Amino acid sequence: MTRDVLETMRERRSIRRYKDQPVPDDIVRQLIEAATLAPNAGNLQPWHFFVVKDKKVRWDLAKAAGRQNFVAEAPVVIVVCADPAHSASRYRSRGAELYCLQDTAAAAQNLFLAATAFGLGTCWVGAFDEKLVSMALNLKENLRPVAIFPVGYPAENPRPSARRPVEQVLTIIDTPAQ
Repeated sequence: MTRDVLETMRERRSIRRYKDQPVPDDIVRQLIEAATLAPNAGNLQPWHFFVVKDKKVRWDLAKAAGRQNFVAEAPVVIVVCADPAHSASRYRSRGAELYCLQDTAAAAQNLFLAATAFGLGTCWVGAFDEKLVSMALNLKENLRPVAIFPVGYPAENPRPSARRPVEQVLTIIDTPAQ
C-alpha cells in the first residue's frame, strides 16, 4: 500500500456491486493485519474477525442484514466482532459498553481503508440482527458482531457523497490572546 492516506480516504466509497472475481487470500490477510494495527484501549485488542467465503453463510449474513443481498454477492464477507468482557477485564462497564466498540470501530475503519488502497470495494453494514449473525457464524457468547464488510472488486463506481463543510462541524477552543 503506497497510496497517500488522505487520497485513499477521498477515494473510499460504499460499494454494493462486485465483480465475479476472487480476492486473493494474501490480500484478505493484509486487510485483517491492517485492522489489528488500530489504536485500542490498554492495548487489549478486543476484536475478532471472521472471514466468510462459504456461499450459504454469506447468504445467512445477508438475511441477517435485512436481506441486503449485496452482502452475499461479494466473494468475501468479513465480520468484525468485539469481545466486551475482554475490555471489561481492565475497564469494567466502560470497557464493555464503550471502549470495545470504539476499538473495533477503529479496526473496522482500518480494514475499510486498506481495502480501498488494494483496489477493493466494501460497504460498512451496521444494520443487522445480532442474534442472526451470531447464529450464522456460531459465535461464542463473549463475541458481539459490530460490522459486516462484503469485500470484492468493485463492479460500480459511485459518485462521492456530499460532505458537510468543515466550518459546520468544527469548533476551535483556543487560549485568548494576551
